[in-house]
Amino acid sequence: MDSKPLLQDRPPAYNTVPAAYDYGSIPAAAAPAVGFQPQAPPPYQGFPAATSGYPAIPAAVATQPAYTSTYTIVQPSVVVVGGCPACRVGVLEDDFTCLGIMCAIFFFPLGILFCLALRQRRCPNCGATFG
Repeated sequence: MDSKPLLQDRPPAYNTVPAAYDYGSIPAAAAPAVGFQPQAPPPYQGFPAATSGYPAIPAAVATQPAYTSTYTIVQPSVVVVGGCPACRVGVLEDDFTCLGIMCAIFFFPLGILFCLALRQRRCPNCGATFG
């Protein structure tokens, strides 16, 4: 036998909700009467008197001092190791001077130390040299 449910055994469609579960409409018994005018809520009465036993704070103490509306923005400083201090974009490269290279050639063993001592640092971005 076929196990498909009959049309009567299927649940009702979603758009046919019984009236007991209809949350979007107001029931007829709770509808306002004809000529009903909504009223404003009663005025605010304030807090009741202090019953905690603590004295009330004077108004001069409770007020905050006036502050100016100036803001100080702190820029974080990023330090790049080997960065150019002139343009702050390029990275310094080591260059050997002509005098250092000549010393390394003519005074061979000791001249290499002079060559290393006489090198310059140069920025490829702005061309600034630092000795």
